[in-house]
Amino acid sequence: MSAGIKIFSGRATIDLAEKIATCYGKNLGNVMVTEFSDGEFEPSFEETVRGQDVFIIQSTMPPTENLFELLLLIDAAKRASAKSVIALIPYFGFARQDRKSKPRVAIGAKLVANMLHTAGIDRIMTMDLHADQIQGFFEVPVDHLYASTIFLPYLQKIDTGNLIMAAPDAGGAKRANSYAKKLNLGLAMCHKHRKVANEVAEMTVIGDVEGKDVILVDDMVDTAGTLTKAADLFIEQGAKSVRAICTHPILSGPAYDRIENSNLLELVVTDSIPLKRQSNKIKVLGVAQLYADVMKSMVNHESISSHFIIS
Repeated sequence: MSAGIKIFSGRATIDLAEKIATCYGKNLGNVMVTEFSDGEFEPSFEETVRGQDVFIIQSTMPPTENLFELLLLIDAAKRASAKSVIALIPYFGFARQDRKSKPRVAIGAKLVANMLHTAGIDRIMTMDLHADQIQGFFEVPVDHLYASTIFLPYLQKIDTGNLIMAAPDAGGAKRANSYAKKLNLGLAMCHKHRKVANEVAEMTVIGDVEGKDVILVDDMVDTAGTLTKAADLFIEQGAKSVRAICTHPILSGPAYDRIENSNLLELVVTDSIPLKRQSNKIKVLGVAQLYADVMKSMVNHESISSHFIIS
């Protein structure tokens, strides 16, 4: 058993952190952030963490201040003699930069991993990384959770006996195929071609979706261009309806308007990133209980493999 744990949060995902703490049966620890007139900020723990297992919860979506605030909190906990520091990062930002996709670019995900290690983390807990190999960027244990634990019961609830899983691009085919195997469903896929980032030049459908209720699966939805174009294409190919399940609702730029004006019947996401605004087409499923259960298993040195429905 642990000598004791404390749960803290940065400012980016404090609502989720409060839910996780409540599900765990703890109060969220007190963090104060001092802001200077030039924009510099200094977070501090307003209670002792000496000898404690400290969980720090923060998604690292833009702006980069969210990432840097997490780094400062980790450093503060280590300097305050915490027994261990676990970074709970529901959405791991910069994960799309997992390799050199062209000459003279950074591998941002590896750089972030290095910074977290330098700050002093002892463990990482995250969900649905954009690329599984990012786990290997760390020199500490990584608990990589999957939102399928949340999404599968929802899909089973709405199953009409007419569902088909689909991937919005080739990169998501493995994820969609895992769902299809688990639910014993067919699989379709979109093939897309980009000329520049966040802009789809052309897209074609692979597979028969006529008369089917299509479920698109992806790890994140950013500008929603790929997702909404895929939904429109599936409807053109005779699909009866199209839903999408995406773990991380980045939803930047024109995303909300695209979703509202698209053929998507529903977009189901988690609360790993707080929504910027509400939409009748967006349904949010909570991940707090899942994280709390995994935290308890980790603290008690128990297996967490039962939480991996689809990996």
